[in-house]
Amino acid sequence: MGKADISKTDIKIREALEILKALGLPRQQQNERSALTLLSLLNLKPNSAWKNASDPLMGITPMMDYFAKHYEKQYAPNTRETVRRQTVHQFIQAALIIPNPDKPSRPTNSPKAVYQIEPSALKLLREFGKRQWKSSLKTYLKSVETLKQIYARERDMQRIPLKLARGKEISISPGGQNILVKKIIDDFCQLFTPGSEVIYVGDTEKKWAYFDSDALKKIGVTIEEHGKMPDVVVYYTEKNWLVLIEAVTSHGPVNPKRRQELKALFSLSSAGLVYVTAFLDMQTMVKYLDDISWETEVWISESPTHLIHFNGERFLGPYEEDLIG
Repeated sequence: MGKADISKTDIKIREALEILKALGLPRQQQNERSALTLLSLLNLKPNSAWKNASDPLMGITPMMDYFAKHYEKQYAPNTRETVRRQTVHQFIQAALIIPNPDKPSRPTNSPKAVYQIEPSALKLLREFGKRQWKSSLKTYLKSVETLKQIYARERDMQRIPLKLARGKEISISPGGQNILVKKIIDDFCQLFTPGSEVIYVGDTEKKWAYFDSDALKKIGVTIEEHGKMPDVVVYYTEKNWLVLIEAVTSHGPVNPKRRQELKALFSLSSAGLVYVTAFLDMQTMVKYLDDISWETEVWISESPTHLIHFNGERFLGPYEEDLIG
């Protein structure tokens, strides 16, 4: 890369940053990572003119490959989630890009997730540097709030409804493990913890979809919001069990390390702790078989009436070490 190319690279990144600021993106997104993300989604190389911006479908990893190939900005593979959570997520909220336009029902954290620049944003950005840029920007900014509302309604329509005990209803986002979370509430709880009280439900988009902190305090546990909760927490009143359930789609099961973390998190519980890993199907479970902790349960939603018990003196129940007193 020569000095001229380096200069063009810097200029293009600086221009992308100017655009992000003009569009009103928060200061946390006015950085090199976000500028490179925008440029990759427009397929703009250092030598490309803004009028030639295009709208490829692109996943997070291909974006990062684009940074490295065309801008010599190498990001470690483990920063993939940072790009998704700290840039792409905010671009979606700003109606700057559309998630999974080819398949809106695809989970947001699916490895196949792709993103595309929103059509009116693409039209605007092709005018950057032209005489009409400022007037086009003003027109776009007036319309973008309407655009945000439209996309917010569309996302709301795709949300998954959940019915909890005593007529409570919540909804969770359609992405990630949430389809499995619904099956846990509707099927597992009905079959194995009938009459139980749902205390916590996680959500792919917002971690705390539902949390009854008062119910948890009654059995001696106070959780800070930074605590790494399982996906579902259920209090089985009849047995005085606190059932801690991990829904496995992209993240791992209750392995020995996770079991110890949960045991510590709920150490003051006056109810016995039961650890459950839930899978959508047997094929997924087999992939994680070597990682599942002993003295835990496995539930597979495609065979909802069965449980697999990993070792032990009892089937679906707490062990003495997890009981207080």
